Amino acid sequence: MKKILVVVTNVSKYPNLERATGLWLGEAVHFVDVLQKEGHKIDYVSPKGGYTAIDPHSLQADQMSELDWKYYEDRTFMNKLGTTLAASEVNAAEYDAIYYTGGHGVMWDYPDDENLQNIASTIYQNGGIVSAVCHGSAGLMNIKDAAGEPLIANKKVTGFTNTEEAALGLENTVPFLTEDALVSQGANYVKGDDWTAFAVADHRVVTGQNPASGGAVATEVVSIFNTTN
Repeated sequence: MKKILVVVTNVSKYPNLERATGLWLGEAVHFVDVLQKEGHKIDYVSPKGGYTAIDPHSLQADQMSELDWKYYEDRTFMNKLGTTLAASEVNAAEYDAIYYTGGHGVMWDYPDDENLQNIASTIYQNGGIVSAVCHGSAGLMNIKDAAGEPLIANKKVTGFTNTEEAALGLENTVPFLTEDALVSQGANYVKGDDWTAFAVADHRVVTGQNPASGGAVATEVVSIFNTTN
């Protein structure tokens, strides 16, 4: 059994827009479901701890699968999202992987959170996996490797594309574009077709492109676990 730390946001509203945000529910559900079925343990963390809001747009009928509804109605799962660990109280040595979920709110609280950066760096240096999906890939921007260089430099990574952001009309609302931010850190950014499931793994860094990609990230993580056992 491995222990995985799932990261969620504490941001519930766009700072510059009268619009709710929060965790994109499916990005947690489809990752967690795969890992739990493999017998692994999941803990939930946010920068400040406590409650994470659910982005209401992720609960729209066209976004919710039968699996999403199953988890949404699971009181144990939802209570965990309401009582997350604070990043400052996590012992990174206990975990074999970290997974950054998305939702637009993460762009305001993931990138500059030094506690999350240190957790991810420690997990990676201990031979573990650093993973993310969609806007959650923004959380990888400022993680350093053992030499103090950007962890994602010269690695294949993906995350929410500029064209997907533009399709939502939010390219001028977000503080930066995820794709551009990853490239700025020296990553070898790759992508599939917009809105389709796409994930890539490179030297224990696993990333998914968009909300459809959480399950694909989980499959890659499981593959690495099984290869290194």
